Amino acid sequence: MASPTVQHPLPVRPGNGSSAGTQGSPAAKLRSPLLARLTSLTSIAAVTAAGLMIVGVLALVGGNYDKQIVRDQLTPQKIFFPPKGSPALLPGVKQYAGQQLVNGSQAKAYANKFIAVHLTEIAGGKTFAQVATAAQAAPKDPVLAGQKAALFQGETLRGLLLSAWGWALIGTIATLAGIILLAVGAVLLLLPLLNARINHGGRS
Repeated sequence: MASPTVQHPLPVRPGNGSSAGTQGSPAAKLRSPLLARLTSLTSIAAVTAAGLMIVGVLALVGGNYDKQIVRDQLTPQKIFFPPKGSPALLPGVKQYAGQQLVNGSQAKAYANKFIAVHLTEIAGGKTFAQVATAAQAAPKDPVLAGQKAALFQGETLRGLLLSAWGWALIGTIATLAGIILLAVGAVLLLLPLLNARINHGGRS
C-alpha cells in the first residue's frame, strides 16, 4: 500500500504579504501618531474648518464695517493737523502734518499729543475738576469761568476722539482675528487631502 504523499507548504518570503509591505513602506514610517490622529478626523476637521472660516469672514466684515463707521463719523468734523513747518505743530503729531483726521490712529495722536498738551497750558496743569471747584468758590471770577469752559470743551473733544480710537482698535483686532481664523480653517480643510495621500502612499 503506497504511503500518502505529504505536501509541504511553500515558504512565505518576507515582503510578499501586503501587511509586511505596507509596514515597510517609507510613507508608513513617516506617518507620526499625532498626524495620524489629526488626519483621521476628516469629518470633524471639515465641519470645524467650515465653522472657523464662516466666523473669520464675519470678523473681517465686522472689522471693516467698524473702521468705516469711525471714518464716517470723523470725516465730517473736518479736523486738520497743523501744516508742516507751523509752530502749532507739536512734536507728537509731526507725522500727520497737514492731514485730515479720519482714522483711529490719528484720533489717538490728536487727543493725547495735541489737545492734552494744550489743556495743560490753560490753567497751569490743573484739571477740569480742580478749576470747576475753584470756579464754584468764586463764581464772579471771569478767568476761572473761561478756564472752566475751555477745559470742559477740550476734555469733551479729547474723550470723543479717544472713544473713536477705541472702536477703531476693536475693528483692527476683529480684522486680524478674521485672518487668523481663515488661515486655521484652510489648514483644517487640507487635512482630509493629507490623510488621503498618506493612506494612498501606505498602500502603494
